[in-house]
Amino acid sequence: MMHINLFLFGCGHHNAAWRHPDSQVERLGDIRYYEEMAQLAERGKLDAVFFADGHATNNITDGPRWFLEPVTMLTAISRATRHIGLVSTISSTFFTPFHAARLMASLDHISGGRAGWNVVTSMFDVEARNHGYEAMPGHAERYARAEEFIQAVLQLWDSWDDGALLNDRAGDYVDESRVRQINHRGKHFLVDGPLTVPRPPQGHPVLFQAGASEHGRALAAKHAEAIYAVAYDLPSAQAYYSDVKARVKAAGRQVGVPILPGLVTFIGSTEAEARAKQRALDELLPAETSLRQLQLFIDQDCMGWELDAPVPPLPPLEAFTGPKGRYATVLRIIETERPTVRQLLGRLAAGGGHCTMVGTPEQVADQMEHWFRNGGADGFNLMPPVQPDSVQDFVDHVIPILQRRGLFREDYEHTTLRGHLGLARPERQ
Repeated sequence: MMHINLFLFGCGHHNAAWRHPDSQVERLGDIRYYEEMAQLAERGKLDAVFFADGHATNNITDGPRWFLEPVTMLTAISRATRHIGLVSTISSTFFTPFHAARLMASLDHISGGRAGWNVVTSMFDVEARNHGYEAMPGHAERYARAEEFIQAVLQLWDSWDDGALLNDRAGDYVDESRVRQINHRGKHFLVDGPLTVPRPPQGHPVLFQAGASEHGRALAAKHAEAIYAVAYDLPSAQAYYSDVKARVKAAGRQVGVPILPGLVTFIGSTEAEARAKQRALDELLPAETSLRQLQLFIDQDCMGWELDAPVPPLPPLEAFTGPKGRYATVLRIIETERPTVRQLLGRLAAGGGHCTMVGTPEQVADQMEHWFRNGGADGFNLMPPVQPDSVQDFVDHVIPILQRRGLFREDYEHTTLRGHLGLARPERQ
């Protein structure tokens, strides 16, 4: 069956979501808002809720991006839910392995085995300057650090045997022979261990990854247990899907790694109603805000571009030094649709170029099924343009159709995120 994840982000993934009269912008510091979103996703039997993370407040006047810290939010959400998985982004560039391992192990214990870690290397110099760097390390260096970071985290989670705790009031609290130092000595990290938290309920919290570059795909093939993907259309989704699945197999891993492209949905009782919802959001967004977002994606000044003229030529993908996945999507939209600058801005306003499906619940379910059955996706990372309305539309109207078609669970069969994703609990290494 499909795996469906809810990617929660501010007031929604459309850049104008916070301007919508029904937005929840006043509640972004209220944990009950996020708990309600997670409870809504759990009502739809979704696999997990997911938070991205950022470490700078650039262009803050354009609208909210970051507010509460994600692991803190997910810890609270764990107490307001029972089944749904809880996935947080943690940067291997800005954290240490011990810190990340401790946070994720704690969340896994608190939630009863529902934690997931989205491994990122981070992107922007404005973030780096909040963590002691003049600029971000180079792409290859960040991924080399990430590789070592993951190895150290896995060793820390395995520094306790299952059953090491004795809790013997007349004897020992722990079997000391079953708790070991890891003595990691690498280029980037020195970690003695052991972790201060016993082995997590899942053994290892589930490792998610979202790299689209060559380094990112290599890291995903070696370590990821589920993958977030950027796919503008089915052909690009199929190309990524087949490439990464082949890499996982070539790495000698005998595990199904679900690939979940981002999905933005506008749903209405008619297609015209759905398109009206999309148009109403687009019309709320100032052009200057959209240009700043595009500037972030393409890493060049575009504030003076003529809105109703064709998009100026951009460097080829191989010459681009920034985040390649989103940039490749921008290039594909330009190549396929030949948009004006204004049209490109509208296309990127919700989800930044992820797949967008607009129509009735049946039309959206049809497209999702087509991707699922034709080698484009094992499921989707749902990116609602407006919260909570877009989430409610999907849970109340699309999920029942997928359930009737036998494409999505009618109830939870497992208590852990690994169980939801069909992943085995790893043995201690």
